[in-house]
Amino acid sequence: MKKISSIILILAVLGISGYLIFNYLGGNRPVELSIVAQSPDTLTGKTFRGTPLDKGLKALFQTIQRAQKLHPGTQLHTIYYVEPAGKLDTLEVFAGINLPFGSQGLEVKKWSETRYILAKVTGNKWVMPSPETIKKKIQGYAETNNLLLSGYYIDKIVSETEVHVLAPIR
Repeated sequence: MKKISSIILILAVLGISGYLIFNYLGGNRPVELSIVAQSPDTLTGKTFRGTPLDKGLKALFQTIQRAQKLHPGTQLHTIYYVEPAGKLDTLEVFAGINLPFGSQGLEVKKWSETRYILAKVTGNKWVMPSPETIKKKIQGYAETNNLLLSGYYIDKIVSETEVHVLAPIR
């Protein structure tokens, strides 16, 4: 009986400690949703199609990071057209920075939409909600406010602890 009480006490302490650490890292922070009355930033970057293990994906992000260093104040943006379910599945992703003009060998993405839903996500990367969770929250917000989404979700990496997801509204 004493052994069972000790095990229960240890499990309770571990559970409470785990919850406190999760909370401290930002795991319980709500996702802030709002409507922004302007077009998303014009993006300059490249599209990659392949597998997550492909060396071309790493090269794409290195190219974008070099462009970002040449233009201080810009931020990395990604748009996943096809998200992989596993390491060997095909993915299609656009990676770019918020630059209103093109650069040699890079594509320019402009948006015709004049409003978007902004989801601000903050916390440690280990406890941030999954992309699917954020999409569901954005879709729920759009339904509640009778808004029609374009179908694109633009991830804007603000910092290691903050990501903005932009969903253009038609």
